[in-house]
Amino acid sequence: MSLNADDYVRADAVQLAEWVRRKEVSPAEIVECAIARIDALDPVLNTVAHRLDDMARQTVAHGVPAEGMLVGVPLLVKDTGVTVAGAPMTSGSALFRGNISIADSTLITRYREAGLVLLGKTNTPELGLSFTTEPLAQGATHNPWNPDYSPGGSSGGAAAAVAAGIVPIAHASDGAGSIRLPSAHCGVFGFKPSRMRVPMGPVIGEALAGMSAPHCITRSVRDSAAMLDACAWPEPGDPYAVKASERPYMQEVARDPRRLRIGVSTRSPLGGAVHADCRDAVARAAALCAELGHEVEEAEMAYDAVAVKDAWRVIVGIAALTGVQAQEKKIGLRDRFSMLEPVNAAWMRWASGLSAVDYALALNTIRAAGRSCGRSFEMYDVFLTPAAATPPPRLGELACHDEDAEAFYDRFCAHGPFTAVHNATGCPGMSIPMGLQGQGLPVGVHFGAALGNDGVLMALAGQIERAAPWHYTCIGWKGVS
Repeated sequence: MSLNADDYVRADAVQLAEWVRRKEVSPAEIVECAIARIDALDPVLNTVAHRLDDMARQTVAHGVPAEGMLVGVPLLVKDTGVTVAGAPMTSGSALFRGNISIADSTLITRYREAGLVLLGKTNTPELGLSFTTEPLAQGATHNPWNPDYSPGGSSGGAAAAVAAGIVPIAHASDGAGSIRLPSAHCGVFGFKPSRMRVPMGPVIGEALAGMSAPHCITRSVRDSAAMLDACAWPEPGDPYAVKASERPYMQEVARDPRRLRIGVSTRSPLGGAVHADCRDAVARAAALCAELGHEVEEAEMAYDAVAVKDAWRVIVGIAALTGVQAQEKKIGLRDRFSMLEPVNAAWMRWASGLSAVDYALALNTIRAAGRSCGRSFEMYDVFLTPAAATPPPRLGELACHDEDAEAFYDRFCAHGPFTAVHNATGCPGMSIPMGLQGQGLPVGVHFGAALGNDGVLMALAGQIERAAPWHYTCIGWKGVS
């Protein structure tokens, strides 16, 4: 076959890899389709912060692993969290401009072994600290469904690139909802694995006290499962252990789960407003789950959301401060925080005043939340909520380019009140598209399961996708192609 643009954007990663294994298309053809897609759409969308066209072409010219699970599939990598040898790592910030990574992270090594071809680094808010992707250093990323709107954050570049058909799969990371919220806002599938399901090393022992987890954003559920099968196993020296999956995730996706008990809530755990479109999406998802044979009833996870909010700010502030201070020392910066956006400079100044006791108390708080949620999961297999409290916001609504860190953090948490508990507890969570709201923008719902029960969520996602598919009927690239 001759691979054309329509074939490329409609195929998921598993399908592309199958074509390569059958020698119907070559990795070089696929890469050129992806590069052409970036050329055509990124002047509008700004999903790719750093292009690696030459690296991708050299990779396929030298040959990719013929039996790799995702052989020949182009991959975009988020511009923070993992390192790609020879590629920039700027974390959306002028402070890190000019940084070139000297070695691959463990996860990147596993991606290469799976046959993936690294094509570029996706845009992210400065330091990954926002639910919108509007860094001053690299410009705003636009939502493919309507460029006046945000794709979310912090994996906004990844979600927009997948929704636009630039790549079928993009690496992402999630410290409070940064995979799941942009997936909801872009009409794609986002899965946050259990704590340490996917490796963080070799340099990083853990990220954000175990609250951050890397994985990917995809259009199809099976692509997400394939990525887990390709890279999700322990690394020597991991600080945590998570129970092994009972079977490969590709098998989980292909089978219906047992009858699940699902607790449903549309109430913000922080007490704020939840948009009617988001509540309606949950109602549709709950009805679908009931039709599929699951037991569905109103219920909420029991934990102190305000305490988690306060603890998250401490832990993330200190973690970000550590990286900022190391970079300031590296480049000899005397005017502290002068190269950060004003809101993040204010956050780092606040974090500079925290003590070891503050950090220890914050850790105790998130561990207490884990205990409470663990008891909730003894009564329910899965909890269903909105993914976000609102549909995709307009660009500028969630951004903060002044110094009011308190107001920014309140807006941040009010927009995404449902997801961070799964980071604090290490539990897996996923965002599933649930159609379009009144303005023609995607809306998603969130499902969470107990720590280690990633397979339960994958099986449920596969069942929902078969019953109500989204990746051909709701794909953002149609709006900008």
